Amino acid sequence: MSYPEQRRPSTVGMPNRSSEQIRRDIEAQREELGQSVEKLRRRVGEVTDWRRQVREHRRELIAGAAIAGFVIGGIVALHRRR
Repeated sequence: MSYPEQRRPSTVGMPNRSSEQIRRDIEAQREELGQSVEKLRRRVGEVTDWRRQVREHRRELIAGAAIAGFVIGGIVALHRRR
């Protein structure tokens, strides 16, 4: 999943930058990276929260369990006939 990038004007790649400009660019990149990591951390937390996934997809889970039960029951019934 990609997030829209919010880029600030930057002096990256400009020759003859002052050390202060370089420091500002580094700080801006550090802040942007920190925000990206925090967004990623929240998203991973959402995706790996199995209780939330069960709540949100209850109908699908019940349907899948019912189908699996019928399939397994059918296989067991076929093996008993032999």
